Amino acid sequence: MKVAIIGAGIGGLTTALALKKHNIPFTIFEAAAELKPVGAGIILANNAMQVFRNLGIHTEIERVGNPLYFTTLSEPDFSPLTRVDLKPFEQQFGVQNHTIHRAELHKILIEAVGEKNIKLNKRLKNVANEKHQFLMKFEDGAEETYEYLIGADGIKSKVRSILFNYQEYRDSGQLCWRGVTEFEIPKDYRHELVEAWGKSKRFGFVPLRDNRVYWYLLIDKTIGALSSSPLEFAGDFIPMAEAVMRKTPEEKIIATEIYDLKPYSDWSQSNVCLIGDAAHATTPNLGQGACQAIEDAHALYRLLSENDLKTSIQLYPKVRLKKAHSIVNKSWQVGKIAHWSKQPGIFLRNALMRATPHKTNQKMMLNYFRIADQ
Repeated sequence: MKVAIIGAGIGGLTTALALKKHNIPFTIFEAAAELKPVGAGIILANNAMQVFRNLGIHTEIERVGNPLYFTTLSEPDFSPLTRVDLKPFEQQFGVQNHTIHRAELHKILIEAVGEKNIKLNKRLKNVANEKHQFLMKFEDGAEETYEYLIGADGIKSKVRSILFNYQEYRDSGQLCWRGVTEFEIPKDYRHELVEAWGKSKRFGFVPLRDNRVYWYLLIDKTIGALSSSPLEFAGDFIPMAEAVMRKTPEEKIIATEIYDLKPYSDWSQSNVCLIGDAAHATTPNLGQGACQAIEDAHALYRLLSENDLKTSIQLYPKVRLKKAHSIVNKSWQVGKIAHWSKQPGIFLRNALMRATPHKTNQKMMLNYFRIADQ
């Protein structure tokens, strides 16, 4: 049995670890020429940490991560609209929410799956299903044949495009800047995510370990462009927003347009399946994108305890579709509501958020944090 995983991102690596736990041999094919630190910060919510506990690497993550105890949505001056205490979920599920630099998580996962199982500079060019085998051709001219194929190659998945013929993206109409820098944030915020909603824009930050902070800014395309400086939009927020942006080297700021994948249900066919963004790319508004890819890997891990690989691949969408699509749709809605531009609507939105009972917010979080086997 030979399993090819296309993509050495968080989803692909976590899936590889799930296979390794079941002694299923695999090879990861990664387009990049080298495994180097990339990306910004990432929130590993309780559901992701439960998966990593089950896969045996949560202690390594806790060693380099920063525990997160609260999430707050606020007005531009940081006056709270709603604040959720995450500690009850620690007690319920036995793990904490953590923030971590994406590169640090990547390193932990690579060490867990074994770098020898990753082939670099393998950008997929074409794949064909021939006699129950997948013939893969790469841009460097190499060819490989595997019995099973898992597409973990992101929102622009080549596996999905060729074998599933689906490429329906949705443009959110929003732009995003992200960065990580050393910054002395106020003591009260050292274990809290804060996201401030303004008019057609929002700014958020979350602390990492070692006096670093991960920040992000989103705006509507109607008020700016990727060529703009994020500093142009910092004035609506408290001075800390501008300060943390100025502290970040310009070349370290990541600027992207925000898209998702229009939800669809065809994630597996016979011996091939899609995971993570390749199956259900979402906007970043719930902090659940990577967490959902991690849950995909866990679904396969659990299914493999009772089924062979082919059956597990075929059953996996039934386990994950409902929640993943719910996250995609909810995140899309939140992104639109957060960027309302007219004052009557903003006033009403903020009033409703302040009036929402704490138990309602806790229940919503519970739906995000409960994984499939609970």
